[in-house]
Amino acid sequence: MRPFTYERATSVTDALRRSVSASTDGERAAYLAGGTNLVDHLRLGIRETDRLIDVSHLDLTEVEELDGGGVRIGALARNSDVAAHPLVRTAFPLVSAAMLAGASGQLRSMATMGGNLLQRTRCVYFQDASTPCNKREPGSGCSAIEGFGTYNALIGASPSCVAVHPSDLCVALAALDVTVVAQGPLGERRIDFADLHRLPGDRPDVDTTLERNELITAIEVAGPPFARHSRYRKLRERASYAFATVSVAAALDVQDGHVADVRIGLGGVAHKPWRAHRAEDALRGGPATPEAYVAAIDAELAQARPGEDNRYKVSQLRRVVPAVLQELTHHRQGERG
Repeated sequence: MRPFTYERATSVTDALRRSVSASTDGERAAYLAGGTNLVDHLRLGIRETDRLIDVSHLDLTEVEELDGGGVRIGALARNSDVAAHPLVRTAFPLVSAAMLAGASGQLRSMATMGGNLLQRTRCVYFQDASTPCNKREPGSGCSAIEGFGTYNALIGASPSCVAVHPSDLCVALAALDVTVVAQGPLGERRIDFADLHRLPGDRPDVDTTLERNELITAIEVAGPPFARHSRYRKLRERASYAFATVSVAAALDVQDGHVADVRIGLGGVAHKPWRAHRAEDALRGGPATPEAYVAAIDAELAQARPGEDNRYKVSQLRRVVPAVLQELTHHRQGERG
């Protein structure tokens, strides 16, 4: 591990001042919150910083109701606390379920909401410094394209990177109306969640659209209201502490046997949390039937480019997405008796 300076910020303003100061001095700064991702990468030598700015003690842990039934969550709220919060469990059960499906209980008690959004998109080669990786060393090549491709992306990959985003929480947020609030040297910036993460293009080393020195301070989840009727389902190779092979977050509003509205987020398919717009468009206004649900995911997967090693993901999605939507349909019909 390369030596660095540790500093503890006393406020958001102080954290920004310290980060800007590092930039001015030609140093690389990093914010430390829960540290469950960053500290591992520092230890492995695949991430380096000159100045580590500890923001973990700042007063950014609120979980409070917004007008209209939404929820504002402080960036330093712990994943375990948010997953158990009554506001989140009632209004957005897919968010609670997604967090409980991620990592281990110990890690969820350390990890923060803001930090979860900033997990590095990565594959098995990212943490192996003996192999080429364009995310780790831009221009060195992508080992996963011709190598072990079981977990590779189906959608939105590029010749530079085929890794998939690892966060369960972000898949749930991709299906909702979410604003990420960030503070930077020029003030507050509000970012639509869909615009926070990037597809790899020719710069897979850049995961998000955050500006230099910006710090996420809150996440605002505004809806939709029918997200009260939602599910998160994760397929993985073992029962705990494993990234998804594929996952789905879905909210469904069925009226008179037809899909009035629907939201679908997919995980394990792309370099960023994937909103399944094509599937949603295929469903809205149509019948709420198993056949329609299969046709919808097929419409989404028409853009997929699987290889031999990851083709199984297509089959998994064609099973799990219709199954989750059918569960939600039965749940809504049962409520109405």
